[in-house]
Amino acid sequence: MLLERCLELLAPALDRKDRATVYVDATLGLAGHAEAVLAAHPRTVLIGLDRDTEALAHARARLDRYADRIHLVHAVYDEFTEVLDRLGHPRVDGVLFDLGVSSLQLDAPDRGFAYAQDAPLDMRMDQSTGTTAEEVVNTYSHGELARVLRVYGEERFAGRIASAIIRERERTRMTSSARLAELVRDSIPAPARRTGGHPAKRTFQALRIEVNRELAALETALPAALDALSLGGRMVVLSYHSLEDRITKQALTARSRSTGPVDLPVELPGTGPTLRLLSRGAELAGEAEVEANPRAASVRLRAAERIEQDGRNGTETTTRRRAARERPGRVAEEVRTSDTGIADGFEVARREMPRSPGDGSGTTVQGEG
Repeated sequence: MLLERCLELLAPALDRKDRATVYVDATLGLAGHAEAVLAAHPRTVLIGLDRDTEALAHARARLDRYADRIHLVHAVYDEFTEVLDRLGHPRVDGVLFDLGVSSLQLDAPDRGFAYAQDAPLDMRMDQSTGTTAEEVVNTYSHGELARVLRVYGEERFAGRIASAIIRERERTRMTSSARLAELVRDSIPAPARRTGGHPAKRTFQALRIEVNRELAALETALPAALDALSLGGRMVVLSYHSLEDRITKQALTARSRSTGPVDLPVELPGTGPTLRLLSRGAELAGEAEVEANPRAASVRLRAAERIEQDGRNGTETTTRRRAARERPGRVAEEVRTSDTGIADGFEVARREMPRSPGDGSGTTVQGEG
């Protein structure tokens, strides 16, 4: 179960005998992960961020019994540093990003995230501010629409869909998610509609990312969170599409490698790795979990631990020994390919890695926090 795996990965960073610890849930959602962390770690303080005021209200009610050690903040995760400064916590011990749309947003009929039911074209995670999907489809040029669909949705028929949207809005303003889904379906050739799920899935994903500036926020938030980690602190990221996973992989990998010349016999001061990767590639949900909750099928988990640069005081040696003991989860094997548009030139193939008994069962909800 992914929730249990997140708890397992975060536990060594949050169990400090000498002091209380600080945990940041950067995508609080309905506070499922936050509640589990607070229950498992009685000396841990939670800082929970979410841009959705409705989600924050639900989370506050759910976490009421932990009110003396929680700080819930209405903020986007790219405000990570500002929130920590305001609360007086420059260093934290654990961070979780559970990206994508929360079940609250996806299942609410009036939010416009779902293509399976009619709703106003909103798609804002924070309904108090920002541009709506309705404004995007009715004001963007053909080139801008095609770019959004192609880059953020990895949509092969972006140009055809953009043309259909332009024709429709010349006739009447587009306001309905059901009408948009119908336009997309009719724009995609019949053979292509028979595979890959709902034809409108990629278009709705692309519009949601554009409306909420999700990738730009993530590119800012991940380095800020890594900078804030204490020695031995850990970060876990759950991504739900290849664009998020690509950004996450690049941010973690860059800090897990030496930046010094490769031909020197010793590491130069300040050039050693500052992160240790805790998973070999991206871990996937188990088959039983996917069967129970189809939304978990696309999840990719990556995690890392902050180590002392150059391994001073034996820190890196210690964490490497620990790495040998920590089991990997079910991972995505990355294979070079030259003819796919997935992520950064990698395609994902599933393979089983050893896991302890009981893993791969249970359910998780995308974006539950």
